[in-house]
Amino acid sequence: MRYLFILLALFLLAACNVYRPLPQVVGAAEAWKTKVLPPSPQDTTGDPAKGFDFLVHGDYIGSGVPLEIMQSAAPKMPQDRPFPRNALNEGLPYFMTAFTAPNGAKVANGNCFTCHAGRVNGELVIGLGDSFSDYESSMVFMGTMMRLGMSVKYSKKKDLQPAAFEDFSNYFRRMAPKIKTTQPGSNPAFRLAEACMMHRDPQDLTYVDSPLYEMWDYNIATDTPPLWHVKKKNTLYYNGIGRGSMPKLLLQASVLGTPDSSHSRTSVASFRDVYAWLLTLEAPAYPQEIDQALAAAGAPLFTEHCSGCHGTYAEDGDTYPNKVVHLDLIKTDRLYADYIQQSGIVDWYNSSWFATSSPASRFEPTDGYVAPPLDGIWASAPYFHNGSVPTVYQVLNSAARPARWTRSGDSQDYDWQQVGWNYDPEPKNKQWTFDTSVPGYSNQGHYFGDKLTEEERWSIVEYLKTL
Repeated sequence: MRYLFILLALFLLAACNVYRPLPQVVGAAEAWKTKVLPPSPQDTTGDPAKGFDFLVHGDYIGSGVPLEIMQSAAPKMPQDRPFPRNALNEGLPYFMTAFTAPNGAKVANGNCFTCHAGRVNGELVIGLGDSFSDYESSMVFMGTMMRLGMSVKYSKKKDLQPAAFEDFSNYFRRMAPKIKTTQPGSNPAFRLAEACMMHRDPQDLTYVDSPLYEMWDYNIATDTPPLWHVKKKNTLYYNGIGRGSMPKLLLQASVLGTPDSSHSRTSVASFRDVYAWLLTLEAPAYPQEIDQALAAAGAPLFTEHCSGCHGTYAEDGDTYPNKVVHLDLIKTDRLYADYIQQSGIVDWYNSSWFATSSPASRFEPTDGYVAPPLDGIWASAPYFHNGSVPTVYQVLNSAARPARWTRSGDSQDYDWQQVGWNYDPEPKNKQWTFDTSVPGYSNQGHYFGDKLTEEERWSIVEYLKTL
């Protein structure tokens, strides 16, 4: 029962997961290898304190499960209390928010920390992607039982709850068959948005029963990036598809339950404050001792070999180039980038309220992946956009990457030398096993570190601990 309600809270999250090759959408050899993704004008006048409060107490999802149901389940959920809660949310876990729906009903749903609060070294870190999320089980049965339970509980009395639950139920029913993953720790956030938007009128965001575009059967999920990267980025998402207004892009999570665009217009004003809070968010410091001499030796090597794409990190200020690296150069698994380019969500989004009202956002897919900032890289294992590489050292040494690897599931089971997760390279069971032979989850590519000597690799790894 505990996990039933935890899964119910997840909004940044089964079709038949049978692989079919995608048509090649990238043409003949492109002229560019890397290119800078330019910034868009942003409103940075928001209030960070108000933004954080809205993240944990706001009604941006718009609908949800009756609060009384969630309150009865709350004692069985994780009891971390990383921030204070208001009276309505007292006793709920950090990843859930209780609020008043537009019709006056008290409901609860997930918040952004469902996916963007993770554990490392035994600590819950706000803003860290949750690498222990697991969506390998289908949510279809859970959604069916949830709707059945609602019809039984509220069938014999007039109550505001069924109407408040309806929007959430509609989108949960549509997205549940689409987000079952094949890898532990992978997050199907893009598929969730795709499945929900497919059943929304693009202009007013109201529910439509017939799908407005098709979705591919095969589910491609990704590693969840840390939120402290947002302040450095001109675009969002691994292939830089998210352009324009950051508050609008961040508000996409609301598609799981918001009733219509009138509700979203209210929320986007508060997401200006959310963006202001993200501009203040800092990566956690490395908690172990650092060999300062070795790190000092790694600093110039990093500048020479890595900073051109990943930026520089200095006391007098960081630089970050916002470069997208072409698929033919980075050579990491291209299926995610190719899939997004053929998805109907791109045209839907660019004709939707998100893109046609001010402040506007838009989708522009690229033929590559954006080289991320590396602040707090020590905490954000596993690596690559698909989470296929367990340690930083293996990012720099492709020959050392395991084809299959199993974590214990304990956030304290960490490899402080190679910087990443301890793992068993010969898995004896399926639980927490990552298989890089599965389409979309290859650990190949990013071969730039292979030309380094072992001494150079270890010095760069040590330097990265300082970021």
